[in-house]
Amino acid sequence: MNIELVPTRDVEREDFIVNLQASFKKGAAGFCDDDEIISREDILASFDTDGAQVLNIVRAGKIVGGAVVVIRPDNRNELLLFFVNVDLLGKDIGFAAWQAIEARYPDTKVWETATPYFAKRNLHFYINKCGFHAVEFYNPHHPASDTGGDYFFRFEKVMKS
Repeated sequence: MNIELVPTRDVEREDFIVNLQASFKKGAAGFCDDDEIISREDILASFDTDGAQVLNIVRAGKIVGGAVVVIRPDNRNELLLFFVNVDLLGKDIGFAAWQAIEARYPDTKVWETATPYFAKRNLHFYINKCGFHAVEFYNPHHPASDTGGDYFFRFEKVMKS
């Protein structure tokens, strides 16, 4: 599958936000009744993170998803946000997009990301498809938890040199 990663233009950011929120809402169906799974403010804050790159996932000239990655000088990089448009879930776009992200940043030593405990599709995707390892479980009893009681896994993928 031919996937391109294209920097998101300012005029595309509103669609990015709307599509990300719709994708996250679908992923949380049955586990969270909030209308807004991730707030606009949180998404905008991710855009402004030092080292952040906001990317459209493009297939056949059409935007089919997006990602926010943080590229750091020490090459310990982070996948902050990642989504495929809801009407295209289950078509292997996510895996092809992840492979494109890895190829775009070949100097990465370690990738980090996180996902809520209930997101079974995400857990399968990150662990079984992409090769991440769960390295931490945040919960209200976690010694460094500032998540307000949220439960989520932190993942790492150590890249081959």
